[in-house]
Amino acid sequence: MSSASGMNNGHGKEAALYEEQQSKIGKVRAALGQLSGKSAMYCSDASIARYLIARNWDVKKATKMLKKTLKWRSEYKPDEICWDDISDEAVTGKNYRTEYFDKSGRTILVMRPGCQNTKNAHGQLKYLVYCMENAILNMPRGQDQMVWLIDFAGFSLPNVSLQVTKMTADVLQGHYPERLGVAILYNPPKFFEPFWKIASPILERKTFNKVKFVYSDRPDTMKIMEDLFNMDELECAFGGKNPATFNINDYAARMREDDKKMRLFWSPENSALASEPYLMSKHKPQESGLGLKTEGPETEKMEDTVPEKTGETETESEQREESDTESEKKEEIKIESRGEDTAPADNSGI
Repeated sequence: MSSASGMNNGHGKEAALYEEQQSKIGKVRAALGQLSGKSAMYCSDASIARYLIARNWDVKKATKMLKKTLKWRSEYKPDEICWDDISDEAVTGKNYRTEYFDKSGRTILVMRPGCQNTKNAHGQLKYLVYCMENAILNMPRGQDQMVWLIDFAGFSLPNVSLQVTKMTADVLQGHYPERLGVAILYNPPKFFEPFWKIASPILERKTFNKVKFVYSDRPDTMKIMEDLFNMDELECAFGGKNPATFNINDYAARMREDDKKMRLFWSPENSALASEPYLMSKHKPQESGLGLKTEGPETEKMEDTVPEKTGETETESEQREESDTESEKKEEIKIESRGEDTAPADNSGI
């Protein structure tokens, strides 16, 4: 077979796969029924595809997941959270969006758990949701993922909260599928390992595999930073050359401007949101192209303590999904009994 015919065959297979995926997007859309308002805006082809990807293109599971998100967004109203609602959570710079992007054009959220300044788990989660919505709002055209840079400077045992970790994982995995490109854990202390052993089973395999451990005294892991970021833009705290530090007044001004953009983003006039197409090329694996080898001795040790993440992941995932089935069925029955099978109309996401 000639190279030309081989290429044509490859293109033909990809075209057939894309057609099959588009068909599944259509099936999810049909299963959702008639939507209106923000729910209709949320359910673009690109958005539906993220739920399908998160559930390995299983139409039934993706539909169930998306219905739960539409219900959550109608009640939690994440796009309506504004700066003044969460500004008390932000003063220490524990979470913020950088003004620069990674080399792939992904927005970056910096997280500093050592700067935790509140004890209310729900307030902390609300601020994280605000940051997620803001990061998505500021994604460049053609990009739909973000990077988390988690700095462990100043981190101590009192900062450890399994409750907040579980709440964060539930929201991230349940309502923002395929939004996280990579999470960098920068200089986690030794005592973080037992916590990671307990917390990591909370994560789905896909999320777990996006977590990379980086140590400033380990050149092999620091190469991850060089591969991902422009070092002239990256902050000095992460081994970059940018001396900028968090300034609450400057950040507050930026966020108030973004709050105005958010309202426009979700206005009925923004037809581009609902019509965002699914582009298969955007969802091909990216990390392998970077050649990221992230596991150092500490990371290998932590992964060895949770072998289920590297071995029986599919079985574990199925068991988790089966255990949720009964409660999810009850939830669907409740929704249907209220006549809300198509999810409330006054809400949606990104």
